[in-house]
Amino acid sequence: MAVVSGERLSRLDLAGVRRWAVTARAALTAHRREIDDLNVFPVPDGDTGTNLLITLDAAVDAVRSPDSTRLEDVIAAFARATTESARGNSGVIASQLAQGISEVCREQAAGGDEASLDGSGLARALRRAHDLARAGVTRPVEGTMLTVARAAAEGAEAAARTSTDLYAVTSAALGAARDALDATREQLPVLRRAGVVDAGGAGYVVLLESLEHVVGGSGWTRTERDGWRAHATPDPGGDVEDGHEGGPAYEVMYLLEQTDGERVRVLRDALDGLGDSVLVVGGPQVWNVHAHVDDPGAAIEAGLAAGRPRRIAVTHFAATAVPVAGQVAVVACAAGPGLQEAFAAAGAAVVADEPDRRVSASRLLDAVREAASSSVLLLPDDAESLLAAEAAASAAGADGLDAHVVRARAAVQAIAAMAVFDPDATVQDNLLVMTGAAAGTRQGAVAFAGAAGDVRGLVEDEVVTSGSDPELVGVAVARLLLSAGGELLTLVAGAELPEGVAAAVREQVRADRPELEVTVLDGGQAAPALLLGVE
Repeated sequence: MAVVSGERLSRLDLAGVRRWAVTARAALTAHRREIDDLNVFPVPDGDTGTNLLITLDAAVDAVRSPDSTRLEDVIAAFARATTESARGNSGVIASQLAQGISEVCREQAAGGDEASLDGSGLARALRRAHDLARAGVTRPVEGTMLTVARAAAEGAEAAARTSTDLYAVTSAALGAARDALDATREQLPVLRRAGVVDAGGAGYVVLLESLEHVVGGSGWTRTERDGWRAHATPDPGGDVEDGHEGGPAYEVMYLLEQTDGERVRVLRDALDGLGDSVLVVGGPQVWNVHAHVDDPGAAIEAGLAAGRPRRIAVTHFAATAVPVAGQVAVVACAAGPGLQEAFAAAGAAVVADEPDRRVSASRLLDAVREAASSSVLLLPDDAESLLAAEAAASAAGADGLDAHVVRARAAVQAIAAMAVFDPDATVQDNLLVMTGAAAGTRQGAVAFAGAAGDVRGLVEDEVVTSGSDPELVGVAVARLLLSAGGELLTLVAGAELPEGVAAAVREQVRADRPELEVTVLDGGQAAPALLLGVE
């Protein structure tokens, strides 16, 4: 069944799941900081929203891949990707939502039924998601994300007993989850003292809200959250030591392979003896292991005894990074081969930002970890990569890494920022100078619209002119950008721009302003056809 905007879905099919994944990522991006601010349990380290976003962000490419048209195959790939990318308690538990849907779809397909889900199928998937997540937690605590997940499953099951309507079941699950989230404030003393609801539960509600938007055929819009924090003064009390109310000092996470169910059970018991917040989920090929411990070495050794750990991450809850002058690196997003070469030549580590593989927070975080520097500057190239960079910087900080975002919203702004980078200066000085260079660059573009011969000129993302000749439109955009002054014009030619157009724009503009310095770069980006920047 094709997904048509504005129409309710009767079944959650492949197109619907893809829309849900993208919508959920947008919603978590918008609410990441709010969810981070709620994070006081089990560790008040302010990263639950970031962990959820990175968990989903790293896996969206799997569900958007055109390699398969069978829902059971695509959702299985998505479930594996979320399991492997899951961060923190919340990310590990959220990964089981995809796993629950995957298992129900696979069972239906094996039985000869349609793999898409109606209301009753969604209810079974939400129940399976909860059961899988709770089974993976050694010591479940009420008033957490697990409580909200159970309420969602129960609400869906109750609705499915009287109707198989997908929207009715989705709405019932969301309503029950919202009620359960409100109640978490009274279930955990630490939440009551802080006057907040559970952060992980809030993230789970956002995932279900995204699903309701998709199933209901409505566009997603940001919702204000009046109920997440108490309006009354929070109840004071409770000492927090080392970031964890007297609990273990380290978070240990890794993926475990080459193991079996019995050895996983032994590992879970061993980790439970070492600390708390133990989650072991996934299987049978790959398991995601999470624990809070005082002896991270022992937790890793337990994994070695159970199988083959990989992607090991150890975070000290009180860790901080100290920037050191002369040890600053830049991680730059770049959309085309020419841009990638230019940033690399200027000394940046480059993360390719391409239509079939957009920059994600997890890829940027990996680049931060790989940088051989004590401080890293993240340099985005558009609004979407800016959001990913902010999430990656937040996650890096939670891991004890020093990462900062230069707020560039276009490739020409990133070019201007990179031009003033000084590897011998402090990270703070570079951040100030590079941010100033990006902000001081007015940017425009020439873009080909869907219809042949429809060329549009944009300034600061607003359409200001149009026509059929990219050269004429490019000159018009350049003149508008230069109307407020400027000494340097940068032109970045994309893959679709006809040969010679950028050079022609340069010559016409210099005829107006002979003193103007004009730089032309063959960027090779898929879109827009021509980028323009004025400094």
